Amino acid sequence: MDFEKYLRMDKLPHIWCPGCGHGTILNSFIRAFAESDFDQDKTVVISGIGCSGRATGYLNFDTLHTTHGRAIAFATGVKMANPELNVIVMTGDGDGSAIGGNHLIHAARRNIDLTVILFNNQIYGMTGGQFSPMTPTGDLASTAPYGNIDQNFNLAELVAGAGGTFIARGATFDPRQLKKLYLAALKHKGFSFVESLSQCPVSYGRQNKAGDAVEMLKKQEEDTINFKKWQQLSTEEKKLKYPLGILKELDNPESEYTVRYQKIIEQVNNEGAL
Repeated sequence: MDFEKYLRMDKLPHIWCPGCGHGTILNSFIRAFAESDFDQDKTVVISGIGCSGRATGYLNFDTLHTTHGRAIAFATGVKMANPELNVIVMTGDGDGSAIGGNHLIHAARRNIDLTVILFNNQIYGMTGGQFSPMTPTGDLASTAPYGNIDQNFNLAELVAGAGGTFIARGATFDPRQLKKLYLAALKHKGFSFVESLSQCPVSYGRQNKAGDAVEMLKKQEEDTINFKKWQQLSTEEKKLKYPLGILKELDNPESEYTVRYQKIIEQVNNEGAL
């Protein structure tokens, strides 16, 4: 595979920390895009601020590196301006679920045709190791030195409840599954959301004595389970595992936002012609 086709080689090597899972996510995305048959010149990748935000700097697409939490808002504007474009958002657990949380909810509610890849390393890695809405209850962070007392989000359920028509979760210990999930999300007509569990050994790992990248990947595998197997667990057992795979998929292209908006435009134009 010609990786250089999809990367800005002059921007490499990347500046992600040693052992960070974000490079695995980027690798899996590139492999998925290569299999999608999408036109690289008709694809826009948009990111916000944070560790995940660096991804757009490395990708050889039309890209936008936007302000904190606003990646989905910018993406919505791009898609509305030109519905023929493939619009992809790369956001982090802080960028996408804290300051950007409302944009996530409303893009899902509208069912606008965006593919949102959320890099979930369970912490604000780039800005000092503060806890994010995805930091597990009880875990340590620079802003929670005695343990995080917040209830962490289940973003997959949030997006499903808001109306997203494709929701999936994968993890960096299994990049082959990640690639399959990204490919399915890219091909879905409607709002697609893929939560991507990513290890952060430098910030999250050090503060929580979680070990190096290899130990954190092993822990990922222990803490996750195939979605179909998860459904067979008891209510109490389900609380101990993160289900991986496609969690929700509704196939109704006519419900996509720009499709419905185009019908209004055509209606108005036809009435005007009369």
